[in-house]
Amino acid sequence: MGNNNEPVNKTFWRLLGYMRNYKANVSLNVVSNILTAVFTAASIPLLAPFLEILFDRRELVMEKPPAITDIESLTTSFNYYLSQLVVEQGKETALAFVCIIILSAFFLKNLFRYLSLFFMAPVRNGIIRDVREQLFDKVLILPLSYFSEERKGDLMSRITADVQEVEWSILNVLEAVFREPLIIIGALSFMIYVSPSLTVFVFLLMIFTAVVIGGIGRSLKRSSAVVQEKLGLLVSIVEEALGGLRIIKGFNAEHYQQEKFSKENNAYRRTLTRLLWRRDLSSPLSEFLGIATVAVLLWYGSRQVFDGRLAAETFLTFIFAFYNVIDPAKSLTKSLYNIQKGIAAMERVERVLDAEVSIQEKPDALPLNSFQDKIEYRDVSFTYREDEGPVLQNINLEIGRGEVIALVGASGAGKSTFVDLLPRFYDITEGAIYLDGHDIRDYQLHALRNLMGIVSQEAILFNDTIYNNIVFGMEGVTEEEVHRAARVANAHDFIMATEQGYQTNIGDRGGKLSGGQRQRLTIARAILKNPPILILDEATSALDSESEKLVQQALLELMKNRTSIVIAHRLSTIQHADEIIVMRDGQIIERGAHQALIQKNGEYRKLVELQAF
Repeated sequence: MGNNNEPVNKTFWRLLGYMRNYKANVSLNVVSNILTAVFTAASIPLLAPFLEILFDRRELVMEKPPAITDIESLTTSFNYYLSQLVVEQGKETALAFVCIIILSAFFLKNLFRYLSLFFMAPVRNGIIRDVREQLFDKVLILPLSYFSEERKGDLMSRITADVQEVEWSILNVLEAVFREPLIIIGALSFMIYVSPSLTVFVFLLMIFTAVVIGGIGRSLKRSSAVVQEKLGLLVSIVEEALGGLRIIKGFNAEHYQQEKFSKENNAYRRTLTRLLWRRDLSSPLSEFLGIATVAVLLWYGSRQVFDGRLAAETFLTFIFAFYNVIDPAKSLTKSLYNIQKGIAAMERVERVLDAEVSIQEKPDALPLNSFQDKIEYRDVSFTYREDEGPVLQNINLEIGRGEVIALVGASGAGKSTFVDLLPRFYDITEGAIYLDGHDIRDYQLHALRNLMGIVSQEAILFNDTIYNNIVFGMEGVTEEEVHRAARVANAHDFIMATEQGYQTNIGDRGGKLSGGQRQRLTIARAILKNPPILILDEATSALDSESEKLVQQALLELMKNRTSIVIAHRLSTIQHADEIIVMRDGQIIERGAHQALIQKNGEYRKLVELQAF
């Protein structure tokens, strides 16, 4: 049991830790909650003098106490002034005076209750903003290997639905968790003061409620975790369907996708229904327990009134005090339910926040401003997962400054993995990669990646303007430099032909542009960055002949005076390379210039003849 609660406590206190950024508002909220509890507790005993005057059972206090030192002397002093009012101005005036005091106490109680919520609102929304920002920041720094294991839709669900659940389930009821116990303590103190024996029933109720509610709460938390998982799966299916609509329609797979979504949607509905059944049990259950205890109190208390051990008005005041325990107790139990539900969502958020960032920068990492000499792969091996075989084995290769190196081979030969290791998208399993004589793991990560420009097979663009897609992530860039980069990339003419030129929005993933246009924008982006090291990952393989020609011209301009590593399926595009590396099953099997490899009559020649055929 203790082991189960430990992560819950850790999660809850971690969430509360975010409050440190909002100390002023939290302090004002705490003060308002305390004052709410004080005026709630103060309003209870005020009912007794009202009833005593009403039923003409009030004993007049004619002696003024010498000083107010404790609650008893405060009560005596109040009774003295009230007695003077009864004697001098009559019962009706005294009743009106007591009503005004009761009204004032309730006004102040509700004023401070509102103020507690008022001060808490910026804290709640601020914490949610902070958690979302932390999540998004973490997603950006997590290694690519993390995303091969996780569904994108599930991650989106954690950033949106799970974080919102935390806001609704935990932060929404947080003020209740801090306020209601104070009100309960105040009311219980009065009840103990009036009749300790009657108060025993309240404790019995609270112990019984805690046992029943605790069992349902633990069950609720388990169900809530399943609900959030299923919602993540639903979002994943929607995200995949939106990304693959062309294929779904092309293969008439709408019915298949509908059935897949419907199955998960129904499973989500069933789980959520069971969850709501349990949650909705809390309010009627606690109300029934409250009424049952009131019934026992009425029976037991009325016997004490009949026996003369308790005044009738005192007993009625006690019942009012008990009501002030029941209502906050109901709020508190409902809040504890919601917190259990919210903690399940927060734990899913924590799994992302606490995910290991395997690509770490050394504390004393070296700065890196330029590339001077060579890149060297020395006995490099790499495995994605321990239970799988190596993707790269014993790679040894030197790439001099200004050289163009081409990587060729069948799909799955390890070409993309080879280039992904250079900017440290993954860290090598064995061996080392050296840049200008230093292991790349010794350099600052940002500085290392700043030396590289990447043009991938899939043109990765964002739902933004053409201008912002070219400038992407770069600062201090002039409009003239952007235009020059677009001209070199053979993109300026088609950009100017669009509706708003460089300020035209290109839609989701650049959907408003053709494949060749999208690729030329990514080349313009690389040209603008002006990196000394260039990585081209099959940049023309998905294009038609005309687009390929334009893109190829742009790439040749881009590669001038740069160190380039080119992955190519179309071997005609890499015949000018200084060295061609032929890969198979993660190993280098041939290397050399185009003509030399043709004469070798090996793997490379087979690939060339196969393409020519």
